[in-house]
Amino acid sequence: MARGSTNQPTLFGDRVAEGPPVDAPLAERMRPRSLEEFVGQAHLLGEHRLLRDMIEGQRLHSLILWGPPGSGKTSLAQVIAHRADAHFVLFSAVLSGVKELRQAIEEARHERRLGRATILFIDEIHRFNKAQQDALLPHVEAGVVTLIGATTENPSFEIIAPLLSRTSVLVLQPLSPDEVAALVRRVLTDAERGLGARALTIDAAALEFLVEQSHGDGRAALNVLESAADLARHRGAAALTLPLVEEAAQHRAMRYDKGGEEHYNIASAFIKSLRGSDPDAALYWMMRMLEAGEDPLFVARRMVILAAEDVGLADPQALAVAVAAKDAVEFVGMPEGRIPLAEAAVYLATAPKSNASFKAMLGAAADVAAHGPLPVPLHLRNAPTGLMKALGYGRGYEYAHDQPDQVVGHAHLPDRLVGQRYYQPTANGAERAIAERLAAAARRRKQ
Repeated sequence: MARGSTNQPTLFGDRVAEGPPVDAPLAERMRPRSLEEFVGQAHLLGEHRLLRDMIEGQRLHSLILWGPPGSGKTSLAQVIAHRADAHFVLFSAVLSGVKELRQAIEEARHERRLGRATILFIDEIHRFNKAQQDALLPHVEAGVVTLIGATTENPSFEIIAPLLSRTSVLVLQPLSPDEVAALVRRVLTDAERGLGARALTIDAAALEFLVEQSHGDGRAALNVLESAADLARHRGAAALTLPLVEEAAQHRAMRYDKGGEEHYNIASAFIKSLRGSDPDAALYWMMRMLEAGEDPLFVARRMVILAAEDVGLADPQALAVAVAAKDAVEFVGMPEGRIPLAEAAVYLATAPKSNASFKAMLGAAADVAAHGPLPVPLHLRNAPTGLMKALGYGRGYEYAHDQPDQVVGHAHLPDRLVGQRYYQPTANGAERAIAERLAAAARRRKQ
């Protein structure tokens, strides 16, 4: 259902103005009350950044906040409303429908007559169907409400075009490890809303584990922290240790320092197992990373690179499989994302291998560095004007589709590099056919 905030009690309550109750979850109590308390999203809220300037100038615009869970979408909307002294209505797209929307609009009209703007914050706006979005559109157009929608899904696919065109889409990023750690430390020292009154400390290993397990989700980190603090109080402990935080998270830490040697050792073992066509070892090292809290997109990125560098054109489908695994992980999340990652790892490990295109890239890059900006041959230059044609631009160019087997007689490299070969296909997998086509083209060109 929806709820709002004004100086007087409203149809939707007085939730934000009064602040969360003392028995609210820790993450709710610690919501920032100002820009100064907000953690993360420096690309939007840094000095002279778009959103900061908008907030400080109290210029209200309809926004779509697109970002992962726990990145601060709801908190940011509340900070905007507080700074603008606007009536704030928190509306759940899951729990509310058109009837509640009409109710919120009527209250916004009432506030407007009193000279006060209304921010309608719709959580999970991607859950609104087309009819609900259509019902909202005229009120956004008329300025009855300033819409701030929050979504974890791509707005291009989930928000109707007319509504999308009337909003600015801002992309929120997961909190960095340093930002999550700063948030945890703030909670432990805040005696008013956090856990400061308990005088708890947290071990370095426990903090590192908590940060890793949050995957950039501030709310998730605070939920585990609150559970760990409750365990500590029940057991009369004053320190949050690694075993206690592991128990609160229901997950054990593994020896895997994402910034240290073990991280690189395991990542290296994973890549070399894929390159060495060992699917069993590849799966083992992949699961070592994932179970230790590695970002699954790190694993996916390594496979995308390997597909192009080490499988190459021996199996052109490999890159598509790796990219599809990356998209699947983003779409379904974890832990189910392990399934497409495992499929991609097995595919890449068992695929024929060739680094010929990678070596060709390095060779071409070396000539670019060695010879500088060599001129484009005249026959390859575009000739949109008469002067250019008179200067010989485009003269002698052969249109490939007019030639037998689409093979032309002229060269395409700069004159100084004619005859240079960068790409040398292997006889592995699909590259065998590529090698045969290139050899046939070379014979045709000589003729």
